[in-house]
Amino acid sequence: MIKKAIVTAALLTLSVVSAQAAPTHIDAKIKKYTPTAGVAGNLNSVGSDTLNNLMTYWAEGFKKKYPNVNIQIEGKGSATAPPALIASTSQVGPMSREMKASEIEQFEKKYGYKPTKIGVALDSLAIFVNKDNHIKSLSLDEADAIFSKNRKRGLPEIKTWGQLGVTGKLAAMPISIYGRNSASGTYGYFKEHALMKGDFKNTVKEQPGSASVVEGVAHDISAIGYSGIGYATSGVRAVPLSDKKGGPVEAANYQNVLSGKYPLSRMLYIYVNKKPGKPLPKTVTEFLKFALSKEGQEIVVKDGFDPLTAKMIDAQLKALK
Repeated sequence: MIKKAIVTAALLTLSVVSAQAAPTHIDAKIKKYTPTAGVAGNLNSVGSDTLNNLMTYWAEGFKKKYPNVNIQIEGKGSATAPPALIASTSQVGPMSREMKASEIEQFEKKYGYKPTKIGVALDSLAIFVNKDNHIKSLSLDEADAIFSKNRKRGLPEIKTWGQLGVTGKLAAMPISIYGRNSASGTYGYFKEHALMKGDFKNTVKEQPGSASVVEGVAHDISAIGYSGIGYATSGVRAVPLSDKKGGPVEAANYQNVLSGKYPLSRMLYIYVNKKPGKPLPKTVTEFLKFALSKEGQEIVVKDGFDPLTAKMIDAQLKALK
């Protein structure tokens, strides 16, 4: 059973701070951000498209506190973050997946130590259908049979909505498949966890960004696609998921993400180049502290993602010391 929760076993023991489908408030124990002196200069971010809007919102909030900071954000996919950090063309590398062993190896080959990973938000990687598609749920086994040419989860190929129990005019329609390109961390995460590292079908309509996946599904009654829950619109619906066909079905909500019950729960990260025993540049440190503050996590909720708990944040802040 492939079910990688976005938290470790230790974090799974944390108390759930909200049982609502979407959090309307954050953990009251999360501290407010306290500005400090001497923060100025340039801050470049290269990486995840999923995190692009969130990084932009954080940058806007950060610049209000530090007008002398110039922030540049480029979000073309998580795969672009490691090379930019290695080449020092960025100071922060947002990623919607963890770095691969090969990426860490390349970084360590140059610097002699590993990059530092900071969790900044939680996400449900959602499988979206058009709002007028009334399918009640999907399993990752079925998703694999839709999206993958290898079907490593063992089901026969699924080509039409009728094979999934959908009735009416949609039943005979071929499933129109939307996805991300290979530079995307979301592409990599879905490939690993939903497709068991199988290959995507050639018929997948690869999109350059999360928003374009959702837009495609919203305008195509027979469509299906995957994206971070923060990109949901009124034109699509996130389908409740089970890992195995016939298994327990879970909605993409905050409670299920915290508990790890939702099968495509994940942490969103920012990677930085931090030499062991040495502090990060002040601008980088303060930006990360802002993202992990009360204000920063309120922005997470505003952008449609899920906030960390106070205990999770404490664990991330320790990595900055």
